[in-house]
Amino acid sequence: MEQFYTEAQRTLQNEFSTRDLAERIKEAVVTEILSDQQAAFIHSRNMFYLSTVDELGYPSCSYKGGDIGFVRVIDPKTLVFPNYDGNGMFMSTGNIQAKSKIGLLFIDFQTPQRIRVRGEAKCIKEGPVLKSYPGANLAVELTISNVWVNCPRYIHRMNLSDQSPYIPAKDGTIPLALWKRVDLVQDVITDKDRAEAESLGIITIDEYEANVANGKLL
Repeated sequence: MEQFYTEAQRTLQNEFSTRDLAERIKEAVVTEILSDQQAAFIHSRNMFYLSTVDELGYPSCSYKGGDIGFVRVIDPKTLVFPNYDGNGMFMSTGNIQAKSKIGLLFIDFQTPQRIRVRGEAKCIKEGPVLKSYPGANLAVELTISNVWVNCPRYIHRMNLSDQSPYIPAKDGTIPLALWKRVDLVQDVITDKDRAEAESLGIITIDEYEANVANGKLL
């Protein structure tokens, strides 16, 4: 296995007398491939957290959601996931193009458990993988470097009820994002989105924030 701990991590392990424990945990649970059980867990998730780093060295953490199984394990070393319509900033995918190293955190909030995955990723802009995700503008392929199970003791139990109404339909159609109806972005969105926003009704930023605060997504 390639180097797992950094010098700074080792320094803190030494300071808090956990170096032997950290080494034992690495030997026991950290692997370079996904097990069948871990792959099944990932396939059962409808969300995960994605960490990336930009060219300036700043980390970014984002929430990624989709239908159950939207993250696919291709083989024990490879997984793919879609990038759906966002706010046009392309923070995470831009970082992936620049730096490639990413981390993923998958959590089950109902039966507390979590898996961490890291490796090197690339953006897929055409081809069968992207086409297999209707509504996605990009897909990301991750070559896994390490995977490990984390202790779930601090995970709060939560009951998940409704999935997001913005999950793309089978034909790739997605309801217009509420923020695309805000007046201050009308001159910078696409003509198609602007026409739909006008048909639904333009709103102010204050109205948008009030709707979000009240849980109104559409």
